[in-house]
Amino acid sequence: MILEIKIPTPGESITEVEIGKWLVENGTFVNKDQEIAEIESDKATLSLTASASGIIKIFLKEGERVAVGTVACTVDSNEGIQPMENDSILLNRKQAGEPETEKPIIPAIVNIREYKPESTSRSTSDLVKITPAAKAVMEEAGLNIEDILNGLQRITRKDVESVLALPIHTMPDLSVEKSRESDRIAMTALRRKLSQRLVAVKNETAMLTTFNEIDLSQLMEIRKKYQQQFVEKFGIKLGFMSFFTKAVSVALSKHPTVNSLIENEDIVTPRYHDIGIAVQTPKGLMVPIVRNAETKTIEAIEREIKELAEKARDKKLTIQEMTGGTFTITNGGVFGSLMSTPILNPPQSAILGMHSIKDRPIAINGKVEIRPMMYVALSYDHRIIDGKDSVGFLVKVKELIEDPSKLLFGGKSPEEKLLGL
Repeated sequence: MILEIKIPTPGESITEVEIGKWLVENGTFVNKDQEIAEIESDKATLSLTASASGIIKIFLKEGERVAVGTVACTVDSNEGIQPMENDSILLNRKQAGEPETEKPIIPAIVNIREYKPESTSRSTSDLVKITPAAKAVMEEAGLNIEDILNGLQRITRKDVESVLALPIHTMPDLSVEKSRESDRIAMTALRRKLSQRLVAVKNETAMLTTFNEIDLSQLMEIRKKYQQQFVEKFGIKLGFMSFFTKAVSVALSKHPTVNSLIENEDIVTPRYHDIGIAVQTPKGLMVPIVRNAETKTIEAIEREIKELAEKARDKKLTIQEMTGGTFTITNGGVFGSLMSTPILNPPQSAILGMHSIKDRPIAINGKVEIRPMMYVALSYDHRIIDGKDSVGFLVKVKELIEDPSKLLFGGKSPEEKLLGL
């Protein structure tokens, strides 16, 4: 039986996709549910899987843009078709845990002192090199270096004088091949769409950025003190992002304008907080959404962030999981960034940027102390968010992270909650 495998639809608004990469070769045996190709859309990367085991026949080329529903390949699943012998051996080795063997790699250009074929002895020449072209001819003829050296009739006086005429400090490094080549690859559909959106943000919004710094002493102490108990109870590690997500949600309830967006000539302010968490993947930046963060506990947020991040890196995110956010958090600190101005994620009007945690001297009650500090940045669309709200929002996030107990009482201290203030 020959089965057709068609391009699936990534989402309702997407009618065309691009073949990113074939993971198998044409005419090879594939197993049922095996990933056979990567499909690029304007919003995400999806996997194409085999619906049956058999021999695959590929119809589309990498980089080709096709409509949703197009037949990408067929699988001949007739009985009697089995994997090739080499494939079976390799599969059995992998299942048995045996290491795969590889052919030894010989450098394209080597010093003869480092090249030691079994059939030859160590050479006394210091500067004999093998170019790729020469090595190919030698291998084809079954010759080794010693055969070539023995075949040389003599070294002439002219040869010696030519070498001596080269000053030592200008003598070229013959052990390294210098290259002037460049690599050129086509931009993926996701990268093209991302570049268009970034340019549109700069051209169509009045983006400004305000900064502050946060003392993470208390948060780090809580994390250190309760990490083991948290892992034992919930089976996941306690990170910083869940606290920042919860703090952002509380701050948004105090400054709802920061949670707004522009639709035509209207300002829309959702009463829910769908927080996007930027995740770096091999295919680029993706922003899965933690929905209704205002209703979730730290544990629930931490678990959801972990699951979404894993799906993003495994290219398993759906369009629905990346659509509809009202605010975004991005953490450049994981890459070592000390300070940056994050760019808006349209149609949202604000984004919070986290950065590296560094021990710095700060003034505490008139004394200088070393504290773990983080710079934070809020980029916002000044067309609908005023300076008062943007600064006030960032100050509230700072207060909540520096005193995490306030997260239990909607941004108030335990004393304020007790007194009904």
